[in-house]
Amino acid sequence: TQLAHGSPTGRIEGFTNVKELYAKIAEVFDISPTEILFCTLNTHKVDMQKLLGGQIGLEDFIFAHVRGETKEVEVTKTEDALGLTITDNGAGYAFIKRIKEGSIINRLQTVCVGDSIEAINDHTIVGCRHYEVARMLRELPRAQPFTLRLVQPKKAFDMIGQRTRTNKSPGEGRVASGKETLRLRTQGPAVLEEGPNPSEEEAARQVDDLLESYMGIRDSELASTMVEAAKGSPSVAQLAQGLDSVLGEFAFPQEFVAEVWAAVCHSKGDKE
Repeated sequence: TQLAHGSPTGRIEGFTNVKELYAKIAEVFDISPTEILFCTLNTHKVDMQKLLGGQIGLEDFIFAHVRGETKEVEVTKTEDALGLTITDNGAGYAFIKRIKEGSIINRLQTVCVGDSIEAINDHTIVGCRHYEVARMLRELPRAQPFTLRLVQPKKAFDMIGQRTRTNKSPGEGRVASGKETLRLRTQGPAVLEEGPNPSEEEAARQVDDLLESYMGIRDSELASTMVEAAKGSPSVAQLAQGLDSVLGEFAFPQEFVAEVWAAVCHSKGDKE
């Protein structure tokens, strides 16, 4: 692994979940685990398509993005949707994964993809999950200004510390085989397993899109978990029951569950 803004390469080992991974990275680079906002795989750039989730390919190179400058921005909610898609790092920080073009947030030049949301109106949201933050923002009243305190990832000076003869960072551009991945779990040890097949990947992408449209969050690991649940459920009703038992805090609406079921069935080629 390496710090995204530039650092020597470090070797990380002895972790079984994302929180432990962050703690090990922090130990190697002599920083606090709370300094790490998120990690990307195989690129030092703030690329939301390359976020570290619950799986790491055996050939992947990890770049850790750490806290940079803090900024505050005042927002007036002139419409129900702010145009933000939120995700989290699995270790207590929610951050902006996407900004919708033409939205309220898009018109604020100081708010960027990759910014961590630290507080809403001086109410700290560190430790909150992304869906909780999305819910708080949705519930803010219209026409009443509110303040977002954001932390942007630390930026390098033109990546001076990372230039190589090819202008690529170690690991950048390296293509993982995708054959085997290390699956990080919230509870229990990490597991080495075969990567998802193309139909499962497509289903997870569709479910991730549904999460964004219904809840304003993106979470590829959550999407994969839901695909797994749907594969083992013979009906929409049983899928709803299964999701409620393991992910009840999300309070998924019935029509959302039906669309998840349809996405998984379609990816498998089921006709029913």
